[in-house]
Amino acid sequence: MSKIIQILTDEHKNILKVADILDNECTLLKQNKKIDKKMILEIVNFIRNYADKFHHAKEEDILFKEFCKNEEKLHCNPVEQMLYEHELGRGFVKGIEEGINKEDNKKVIENAQNYTSLIREHIFKEDTILYPMVDEILDNKTKEDMLKKFEKINSDRKDEIKNFENFANKK
Repeated sequence: MSKIIQILTDEHKNILKVADILDNECTLLKQNKKIDKKMILEIVNFIRNYADKFHHAKEEDILFKEFCKNEEKLHCNPVEQMLYEHELGRGFVKGIEEGINKEDNKKVIENAQNYTSLIREHIFKEDTILYPMVDEILDNKTKEDMLKKFEKINSDRKDEIKNFENFANKK
C-alpha cells in the first residue's frame, strides 16, 4: 500500500468512528431521549470539515484527477460513482442539520442512518476497489507528487486535524 493510500485509509478510520458516534446518538433518539443538539452539531461539523473539506477534497481535487488521467488503463472507472456518493452524503448531512434546527427527531434519525449506511459502504468500496486500482495504475512519481500535496494539506491544517482526530477518538 502506498503512503497516499495509507493516509486516506487512516482518515477513513476516523470517519467510521464518528459514524459509530452518530449511530449511538440515533439509538438514544429512538429511545425518545432528547436530542443532544451540541453533539449532533459537532458530528455535522466533523463530517463537513474533516470528512468532506479535508478528506474528500484530497480525493476529488488530487486523487481522482490523477487517476482519471489514466482512464485508458482502466477496465472500469469507479470515480463517477464515488463523486455521486460524496454528493449524496452531503445531502444527508444537510438533512441532519435541518432536523436538528426543526427539532425533528425523525428527520435526524432518517438522514443520520442513511449517512452512516452510505459512508460505510462507500469507504468499503474505496478501500477494496478504488484504492487498490490507484496503487496499480499510478506510477511512483505521480504518487510521490500527490504525497507532497497531501502532506502540505496536513501541515497547513495540522491543529484543526488534531482536534478532529481527538473528537473521533473520544468515545
